[in-house]
Amino acid sequence: MTQTIIELQGVSFTYPGTITALDSFSAAVVRGRRTAVLGQNGSGKTTLFSLMNGLQRPQSGAVLFNGEPVRYDRPGLLKLRQAVGMVFQDPDSQLFSACIYEDISFGPLNLGLPEAEVRRRVEKALKQMKLEELENRPTHSLSFGQKKRACIAGVLAMQPEVLVLDEPFAGLDPVMAVEFMAILDDLHAAGTTLIIATHDLDLAYAWADDAIILQNGRLLAQGSALELLTQPQVHTELGAAPLVAEISRALALTGIRGYDKGYLPRTAAELVQAMTSHGR
Repeated sequence: MTQTIIELQGVSFTYPGTITALDSFSAAVVRGRRTAVLGQNGSGKTTLFSLMNGLQRPQSGAVLFNGEPVRYDRPGLLKLRQAVGMVFQDPDSQLFSACIYEDISFGPLNLGLPEAEVRRRVEKALKQMKLEELENRPTHSLSFGQKKRACIAGVLAMQPEVLVLDEPFAGLDPVMAVEFMAILDDLHAAGTTLIIATHDLDLAYAWADDAIILQNGRLLAQGSALELLTQPQVHTELGAAPLVAEISRALALTGIRGYDKGYLPRTAAELVQAMTSHGR
C-alpha cells in the first residue's frame, strides 16, 4: 500500500501586493518515491516547496506531514525541518559558514546532539556527497557543483525523511549532472523520499515516479510521471514534450515500436536499445 508523507489540502498563499502564488492547491507526495514538480515560471513551485518545509505558512488550507497537521510553533517547525530537508537552487543562499565542515555541522549542533554524534553525521554526509577531501576548504572557493553537494550534505546531516530540491541540476555540466544523479539514486535506494522542481521534461520523464503539474498556482494534474508527461494538455501547459517520448511516438508510425519487453523507453539509452533490437 502507498503511504502519503506530505499532503497539502486546499492551500492558498498570497504575497504582499496581492500576488497569488497558490490558490486552493491540493496535492500529495508518496513516501519513498521520486516526485517531479513542473510548471511555468511563476506557477508556484518555489512557494509550494517553502510550505513543505515550513518556511511559509499557508493563509488557508492545511499542510500535513505523516498524516498530522504541521505545527508552526518552534518545536513543531524544528521537527518538520529535521524531517523535510530543503536544498535551494542557488547554493550561495544556503551556505554561510567559513568551511564545509562547519556548515554541515551547524544543523546537528542546533539539535543539541553530543559532539561525537555530530562528528559521525558530518563525516557520513561528507562521504555520501564525495566531499571528504574538501571538508576544510573555504566555502567561497568551491565550484558551483561542489557548493550544491555541500548544501545537500548539510541537509543530510539532519537525517531527513524527505529531500526537497529546487532545480538541482541547474548550472551543472553534463559530467557533474550524471554524478549528481547517481548520488540522488543512492539516496532513493536508501529510502529517502525525493522531490525536485525542474523545467527539464526529459529529466522528469526519465527519472520521476510521480509528477505534480502546476498551472497559475493551481493543480493541473498529478499522478504517474510516465502517463502525465505524455498527455497533450500537459505539453501545452509546459510548452514542450519529453524528446524520448516524441521520438518513440514518431518511430511507432514507421513500424519501429519502442515497447521493448513491454515498457516504453524513458531514456535515450533505452530508446537506442529498442531501436537496435528492432526486428531481431
